[in-house]
Amino acid sequence: MGLHSNLFVQNSLVDMYFKLGRPLTARRLFDEMPNRDVVSCNTVVSGCCLCGDVDGARRVFDSMGNKSLISWSAMIAGYARAGYVGAARELFDAMPERNVASWNVMISAYAQNEKFMESIELFRRMQQAAGGTTPNEVTLVSVLSACAHLGALALGRWIGSFVERKKMVLTLFLGNALADMYAKCGCIADARAVFDRMPEKDVVSWTVLISGLATNGHPRKALASFREMLRRGVRPNDVTVMGVLSACTHAGLVDTGMRFFEMMTAEFQILPKVEHYGCVVDLLSRAGRLDEAEALVGVMRVPANVVVWGALLGGCRIHGDAARGERVVRRILELDPEHAGGYVYLAHVYSAAGRPEDSAACRQSMRRRRVAKTPGCSWIEVGNAVHEFFMGDTSHPQTERIYAMIRELARKMRMAGYCPNTSVVTQTIDEEEKEDALATHSEKLAVAFGLISTPEGTTIRVVKNLRACDDCHQAMKIISRIVGREIVLRDRSRFHHFRDGRCSCNDYW
Repeated sequence: MGLHSNLFVQNSLVDMYFKLGRPLTARRLFDEMPNRDVVSCNTVVSGCCLCGDVDGARRVFDSMGNKSLISWSAMIAGYARAGYVGAARELFDAMPERNVASWNVMISAYAQNEKFMESIELFRRMQQAAGGTTPNEVTLVSVLSACAHLGALALGRWIGSFVERKKMVLTLFLGNALADMYAKCGCIADARAVFDRMPEKDVVSWTVLISGLATNGHPRKALASFREMLRRGVRPNDVTVMGVLSACTHAGLVDTGMRFFEMMTAEFQILPKVEHYGCVVDLLSRAGRLDEAEALVGVMRVPANVVVWGALLGGCRIHGDAARGERVVRRILELDPEHAGGYVYLAHVYSAAGRPEDSAACRQSMRRRRVAKTPGCSWIEVGNAVHEFFMGDTSHPQTERIYAMIRELARKMRMAGYCPNTSVVTQTIDEEEKEDALATHSEKLAVAFGLISTPEGTTIRVVKNLRACDDCHQAMKIISRIVGREIVLRDRSRFHHFRDGRCSCNDYW
């Protein structure tokens, strides 16, 4: 039709070929174009990045004489999708000018690559930048995701207030992110309020509510919300079912959970994934129905992974089934020879059974294989900043005051009847050293910092990357009573709301 030299048509063809998954054809067409404009180059940069060819995108980007904001943003997004966050940040810092989309792509890059503190830090820099770039919905959703993961409630609340001040519509995108942030910061009442205000709700909205209620110690309300969702004609997805099974697990509702597990296939036509099997194995194992749990692992539709076997191992630990636990650990180590939890469990079992040589052999095997435990890490938000603590951490500027508070708490806790549970420490060290190690677990350091840094009566909120140990759980109950404060601890599996010496999990966790 004589349109082979029409720039608009050629740019559209290049874009079409990239979107159809034919990058080589797109690049060949681009190379053969007699004339190109900035749209041509932007199309190729973006296309090479949707297709994963960041090197090709960078070659085109570097060849551009006049780089638009779109091309800068596309190249940064390409690096981020490929996991090259450092390269994305270098490019971002080199930008001659920025608009809200430019800030969004880098803030989102950090959030999507689990660099949540960096995401929040860049958002604060955006607020302080000359010209005062106003965040939009995309900005807020990315930052809310980071707040949810770190438990940064103060910033999350500021975003909630910003949305109200600007009279922004609670779209599905924004409303779900805001409700999820509140739920993951332990403020389920606020999450419910956002949910109720949303003019439109989808399955994600209901799933956020159901999962939030389940993990915050309201499993029966979670199940009631699930039934309400079904009455309103909203069809659950696989994540919703995970929330329902989680609610049953936290409440010990084994028979109810098993009925829902059967319903997911029979009524909702959702095939169980390995995560669902893991949740049901956990449900059965926590309740002591270890034979049923192990039998289920043997008939799964998909191969059991380390998480599934780990759920069964957790039940063995709770109910003292050392023989089964040893067998399960062997399966775990077959799948993952560097699984630290398996070695630690065996070392603990052997030590408790009076087999110190076998316990030592486990630890030697860990060292020989260079197996390292994931270090416990806790975060607490104080003074518009997120503070990070590791076990035995002495890097914080307030270290002396933090450790003084640790010693003061230890004294008061002993007077209140606390006795350190040194059985959770597997190292071959004396009792006093074990007690010292327990006293400096990351969540205890974070709580101590919260106590010296916030007014009396303030709720202390801590997020931890691992499951809280038995000793820390018992200690938090006692601390909440002696200091007269609520302590909200979010560990890897759920929330623990400690008030007046009790926990919302009723010690079923």
